[in-house]
Amino acid sequence: MSIESLREYCQAKPGVTEHFPFDTVTLVFKVGGKLFALAGIDNHPLRVNLKCDPEVAMQLRAEYDAVQPGFHMNKTHWNTVLADGSIRDAQLRDWIDHSYELVKQSLPKRIKESLMVIDCHW
Repeated sequence: MSIESLREYCQAKPGVTEHFPFDTVTLVFKVGGKLFALAGIDNHPLRVNLKCDPEVAMQLRAEYDAVQPGFHMNKTHWNTVLADGSIRDAQLRDWIDHSYELVKQSLPKRIKESLMVIDCHW
């Protein structure tokens, strides 16, 4: 997966915004104002930090060498995934979906409801 395909995939989700809050090379994706993915635009291969259920995070780290504790993140809730070709893009998209859904579920009810309205208009 490239940074361009990551960006396209994340932006297609309801209510997603993108930002560069830290510097000019770290692209951050948010839903409802909360971070669910971030990646360095200059990293080759792509590295993306994704939120993850803590139990699932441990399983993924044990199963995949390309999945590590989240770099500069809470290591319990975040993984850094190296898109080095050892993980299929479809699997990475599933993990992006998981991250997005975890964050979306944590949002206040009114924000979740507004995302449902956005999703209905797609």
